[in-house]
Amino acid sequence: MRIEKHYKKTGYFWLPGKEDIKIPGVLSIIDGGKAELEIIGHFSGIESFNSPDDLDRILGLVEGDGLVTLDHCFYTKKNFTFGGISKSIIFVHKVFSGASWDEDETITFNTFSFEVDCLDEWVGISGIAVNGDDPRLQTTITYIPPEKKIFELANGMALEIGFAYTLPGFLNLKEAKVTQRAYFRLVSKELHELNEFIAIASQITNFMCFAIDDVVSIKNVTATSYEIQRKIGENEYPVPIKIYYQSTTYVEKVPNKSRHKMLFTFGTIEDNAQHVFNNWLNAYEYLAPAMNLYFSTKMDAQKYLEGKFLALAQGLETYHRRTSNETLMETDAFTKLVEEIINGCPEDKREWLQGRLMHGNELNLGKRLKCIMEPFKEYFGNSSERSKLLRSIVNTRNYFTHYSENLESEAANGADLWEICEKIEAIFNLHFLKVIGFTDEEIMLVVQNSQSLKNRLKS
Repeated sequence: MRIEKHYKKTGYFWLPGKEDIKIPGVLSIIDGGKAELEIIGHFSGIESFNSPDDLDRILGLVEGDGLVTLDHCFYTKKNFTFGGISKSIIFVHKVFSGASWDEDETITFNTFSFEVDCLDEWVGISGIAVNGDDPRLQTTITYIPPEKKIFELANGMALEIGFAYTLPGFLNLKEAKVTQRAYFRLVSKELHELNEFIAIASQITNFMCFAIDDVVSIKNVTATSYEIQRKIGENEYPVPIKIYYQSTTYVEKVPNKSRHKMLFTFGTIEDNAQHVFNNWLNAYEYLAPAMNLYFSTKMDAQKYLEGKFLALAQGLETYHRRTSNETLMETDAFTKLVEEIINGCPEDKREWLQGRLMHGNELNLGKRLKCIMEPFKEYFGNSSERSKLLRSIVNTRNYFTHYSENLESEAANGADLWEICEKIEAIFNLHFLKVIGFTDEEIMLVVQNSQSLKNRLKS
């Protein structure tokens, strides 16, 4: 999670049910979402010397934000001094700012709002208009809030793309400022635990990484529950709860991506966006391992090129396993063949042979890669060039898996290995476009208009 402004606030903290024992401390949240609480002493006093380090929930009152709930906490540093001042540090898994929950109370919400990097550029919708033929004489700036986009999801929730804005306040002789920012919002009629929302938001963030063609991080997360209301005048409104946690989709560098450098924009899918979002979320039910391997290479989880290549190659193999039941021969024919082979084997070697033959009807990596490339083979050169690429992927995967000396000379390295990784990533891009519902003609347009995808195919 991206934290755009470093969060460091003082307050008083206590354990649920022990409001009479409040301890001063400082709650800090750094970019990335890592939160920790530094307190004076310990929550259980000297008795905590032999107590468990885990603290399921801590409540607090901090400057500016009021009530906070710190969930799934544990000591990372526990100091004891006799007669002096000791400080202890507690790791906090999640921070909820704006409300408190008792120790055994389940934290649930029915809306979950969040932003991601470059979302405004990807959406490309603005209510700001500047009018004036000659700006030296007169310029008129108008703002009409765009209508939010609502998409019904197959899981019973709705996904909204909304627009928050600020308008000029009191008279200012030097500046009149209008700002707008886009955000996602998951809405449910029923209450759900936070992890359910986080899982969907993470999948949508991965979708944005794919569409924008860069690593984007989730930020500005808030949630509401119809059970937590605040009365303003005669009406009641849900209390917005700010949420901080460490997300999987985070890199320190903030991307700067213009629309023409993205794989595709919201405008590309606007007429069919509900179908696209549902296809992407549904794909996680059967493609999650392959998608996770692919995105691990985008999130810098693989520090070395060899590791990135292995994750991509394994991802492609997994993708084919999850989308195809193709085997070398018919199941009945293979079963009969295995029985004949086993019957002709010495009895004391049958168990060993059976283990060797267990996966004998599966396609090898080379055949799987050929099947994966087939729908998009025209993007990867002629038959000879495609065969060379497939052999290189297979030999390199086998070498980095087993480090057999006889394959060392056949394995790619350096710039060649980087080019293979680019090609594999292009294969993933093309298949993901197919998964979310792009037609062959629409995929061709993406290839023609996306400079990054063209570069991968030409590597």
